[in-house]
Amino acid sequence: MKCTKKYREKFDAKARELVADMSLEEKVHLMSGIVSLEDLIESMNSEDGHYNDVPYPAGGDEKRGIPTMRFVDGPRGAVCSIGESTCFPVAMMRGATFNTDLEEKVGSAIGKEIRGFGGNLFGGVCINLPYNPGWGRSQEVYGEDSFALGQFGAAVTRGVQKEDVIACVKHYAFNSMEISRFKVSVDCERRTEREVYLPHFKDCIDAGAASVMSAYNLYKGVYCGHSDYLLRKVLKEEWDFDGFVMTDFVWGMRDTVAGANNGQDLEMPGTIYYGEKLVKAVEDGLVDESRIDDAAIRLVRTLLAFETSYEESGKNYGKEVIGSQEHIDLALEVAQEGMTLIQNENDILPLEKSKVKRIAVFGELADKGNIGDHGSSRVFPAYVVTPLEGLKKVYPELEIIYYEDNDLEEAKALAKSADATLFVVGYNHDDEGEFVSNEDTTNYTGAVGGDRKDSLGLHKKDIDLIKAVGPENENSTVVLIGGNTIMITEWMDSVSSIIMAYYPGQEGGTAIAQVLFGDINPSGKLPYVQPYKESDLPQVDWDTTNQFYDYYHGYAKLEKENIKPLLPYGFGLSYTDFEISKVSFELKDDEIVAKCTVKNVGKKEGAEVIQFYVGFKNSSVDRPVKSLKGFKKVFIKPDESKEVEIVCPIEKIKYFNPKTSCFELENMDYEVYIGTSSDNSDLIEDSLYIGL
Repeated sequence: MKCTKKYREKFDAKARELVADMSLEEKVHLMSGIVSLEDLIESMNSEDGHYNDVPYPAGGDEKRGIPTMRFVDGPRGAVCSIGESTCFPVAMMRGATFNTDLEEKVGSAIGKEIRGFGGNLFGGVCINLPYNPGWGRSQEVYGEDSFALGQFGAAVTRGVQKEDVIACVKHYAFNSMEISRFKVSVDCERRTEREVYLPHFKDCIDAGAASVMSAYNLYKGVYCGHSDYLLRKVLKEEWDFDGFVMTDFVWGMRDTVAGANNGQDLEMPGTIYYGEKLVKAVEDGLVDESRIDDAAIRLVRTLLAFETSYEESGKNYGKEVIGSQEHIDLALEVAQEGMTLIQNENDILPLEKSKVKRIAVFGELADKGNIGDHGSSRVFPAYVVTPLEGLKKVYPELEIIYYEDNDLEEAKALAKSADATLFVVGYNHDDEGEFVSNEDTTNYTGAVGGDRKDSLGLHKKDIDLIKAVGPENENSTVVLIGGNTIMITEWMDSVSSIIMAYYPGQEGGTAIAQVLFGDINPSGKLPYVQPYKESDLPQVDWDTTNQFYDYYHGYAKLEKENIKPLLPYGFGLSYTDFEISKVSFELKDDEIVAKCTVKNVGKKEGAEVIQFYVGFKNSSVDRPVKSLKGFKKVFIKPDESKEVEIVCPIEKIKYFNPKTSCFELENMDYEVYIGTSSDNSDLIEDSLYIGL
């Protein structure tokens, strides 16, 4: 990867030289998107167009050889052109793989497709932390844990930038509400800010990310799009970020002077507050021209570095990489690894092909290509394999009876007559996703999902169906579709097995069928905690102007309050069994090194996710019971053993001291754990003294 920070430094002098030769108007032009709001809305509402159907341009200076910025969105694939891009599973499912090597491959594939479309800026490194899983857009992120978010965000950043595409990390910061995202002011304590909501952003910056998108919401009463604290003090000064900051689209900045003075480098996708207004603000003495120079240098330096690296690589990606078979195969691989088996009573899965000849399928989602919300992350692949199509593809001899009516007595009779039953239930883009109201867009009618403000459970008709029909056949499986936690306590005893399939991408139906019949051994792990009750989670007012984020959420909250979850963070079943032995922990230089041996003691090849946690029982300050600090996925054949080593920098176990404004290490004995989920029964515990 050439476009590291060190590589970009080589273009600093050239960028300064070019910017010094520009007029004020030319420099401001570099900071301005070129797509008007009218054109944006027209494309989204036209029959043959959609949001970001072509890369959105900004800036550029042809006379001086400075290319335009060409933005392509897409946390689950390149959002360009109908019927071409590869649609990967949503980030939440990719987080469930706990495989950052695989995520880096996804980033590389998306980067290639963006170059194939003519883009050079990827707006899909989405790493906001869901304070509550009801956030409609949480499907776009990798889970509830800050450490895991940082690891996956860094991985996709590396992958995208390997193909000389600028990775844009979003939405900076505290953006985890949809309905209120344009008006809510989020507040939290400083330790919460630094230990929970900002570390994953820094991980991506440390991985070399060259762009950051600010958030719509306010933080402590100030819009993130022109927050001097977030954009200049933390990001650019404290973290030494050398790239550029861009606004979220249209409503991401509210004031010309505040934006320019406080670190906003690029207004996207069109010019509302910059352009002539910014030129006048400089001429009137409201904005010092040095601020313009800094933004222009950042933009030019980044563009020169990435475009030069791409030209030198000789890659020249074209249409042949878009939706290629290689990328489709990768999308299937991710779906296979992300499928999470969360219940398997009496080991009814995998279904035996020799015994299951007739299957009854229920649920309207079984026959739908359900790949996620219809907001800015929407991808338009050439095809989507539905669960029904997947069954036919994987097992063509199978007799499939798809029941679409609402007569529960008929459904029960059908279930009794079948060898197995399958319920495909959950959510779609109408239930959750990016939210834009008509009053925000005048005429735009694309994204309507929003937050799951009523319940985290299934729709009543699905619950009634499962409870009535599930007990009629002991070989009963529920496949859940959705972007985050779906409550299961009300009906889980009515069926034998449950698979969390998230939004599994264009090959999702294939992967579902492969897991059901054992062609693939599931290895996904929940990237969030599954509580018994919704009330065990942090409470959020989804339509509000003020929201406080506490230090604790997710599994950390439940552990701190001694509340047992239904399923712990990092939980997932397999069709084989693993044993962990030869556990050791040691301090080596500035790192904790955790080791163990994992053996597959079952009869099927499979994969296990080894997780490393650090506990803080002896801390003098309020800290979690334990926190995830490392993970590694290993693939093991029956009767095979592999040694696993997980390394955690000491930096990752420090706490933020608001009195000194520094991260500090406590000299004490730490609990250290290694195992297969966050639950103590799945972990082997030891202690390790760590001190300076």
